[in-house]
Amino acid sequence: MSLLGRQLADGDRLEVAGAVVTLKVHRRARRVSLRLDRTRREIVATAPSVRRLPEAAAFARERASWIVERLAELPAAAPVSPGMTLHVFGEAVRLEAGSGRARWIEAEGGAPHRITAMGEGEGYARAVILLIRKRALTVLTERTAHYAARLGAPMPKVSVADAKSRWGSCRPGPRGTAGSIRYSWRLALAPFEVADYVAAHECAHLLELNHGPRFWAHVKALVGDERRHRAWLRAEGARLHAFGR
Repeated sequence: MSLLGRQLADGDRLEVAGAVVTLKVHRRARRVSLRLDRTRREIVATAPSVRRLPEAAAFARERASWIVERLAELPAAAPVSPGMTLHVFGEAVRLEAGSGRARWIEAEGGAPHRITAMGEGEGYARAVILLIRKRALTVLTERTAHYAARLGAPMPKVSVADAKSRWGSCRPGPRGTAGSIRYSWRLALAPFEVADYVAAHECAHLLELNHGPRFWAHVKALVGDERRHRAWLRAEGARLHAFGR
């Protein structure tokens, strides 16, 4: 089987029943399989070798009804528009139309904060998301500094991105020097305590670049029982990734 006259390759993308199917080679796989990538909102067809990618593509086409059912279970895409109310680190924020540069307006007395931005459609969405990204960077930098200090680790460089597969990633520096941590800006759409757990998790990697007993001991010392936060991300992560789509 070929794609546009050439042989199938790892990473090729097909359309099946109106859905995107990405072909992947996984050398440790024992058989052809399908899975739903909830964050990318697509199906992954895995094969043990390049030679068996045509089999994976055929299997995806045979399971078209399964693909339609799995995608129907995903949260609906949530375009950004004036009038929406969302939650940023657990606090209500109302989106409004405005003039001039996009602004974050703090509120008092329990009223929702406000984001005002001009334009409409994709332009409006970009302006709103940029403000949320800045908020994410500020809060997650503060929490990283807090947990790095508690662990006695140098303060790492912090950045945010629109990661599709990880909520955070840590790259420790050479011994005794600062490393770097990158977070998904979409953590800003989670409750504060969930995002705070991810900050503690990534800071623990500054000392233990693994998920062994000593790593989890550091996490528990920082935030207690982390299982409820991990469960929240598993249950609600697709909704966070649907925002702005």
